[in-house]
Amino acid sequence: MHGGASIGWLLMVLCAVSGAYCLLRARTGTPRERRTARSEALMGFGMAAMAVPAAVLSPPGWAWALYAVLFGAAALRALRPALRGGHHLHHLIGSLAMVYMAVAMSPAVTGSGGGGHAGHGTAAGVGGIPLLTGVLLVYYAFYVLGAAGRLLPGAAVPPTGGTGAIGRGPGGLGGGTDGRPELTTACRLTMGIGMFAMLLTL
Repeated sequence: MHGGASIGWLLMVLCAVSGAYCLLRARTGTPRERRTARSEALMGFGMAAMAVPAAVLSPPGWAWALYAVLFGAAALRALRPALRGGHHLHHLIGSLAMVYMAVAMSPAVTGSGGGGHAGHGTAAGVGGIPLLTGVLLVYYAFYVLGAAGRLLPGAAVPPTGGTGAIGRGPGGLGGGTDGRPELTTACRLTMGIGMFAMLLTL
């Protein structure tokens, strides 16, 4: 990121920890809950890999194509569940946003050898469509605010029962789907902040 390598390292650690917690969540729960946790783990680890400072580890040019293919496949997988709304729609948007960032950061677009890596300490040009980037920034800004609101005292939701209203119940945007919904929401909040920060580099 333009703010320096330290921000890239912080972002990498936060996303990696969130991804690891999602992997732990994938060990329990219903098949639907485990699938959701695996999708979020993929997102967390993918964001962590993209956030590694380029001054330390500059990814090869083909890495960005690999990211685009990987998250493109994740978007296709999330397409049908996303029609039901709730957090599945957020997964679809997140996967498409990762594809967009992978393409925008690729050397073919940026014209640099190492791409527009999120942890780069210089203001090297990074590709991207300003309008699309702006729309995604607005979306993640509202998502982060909503998730943060659910962590406030008195805003907690019960961990079991029903799907709840979108954005409030266990199946909604940022709601918990396991026995510790506040940790699940905190991880989603962390990844939402990370996505917002990475989009700022575009």
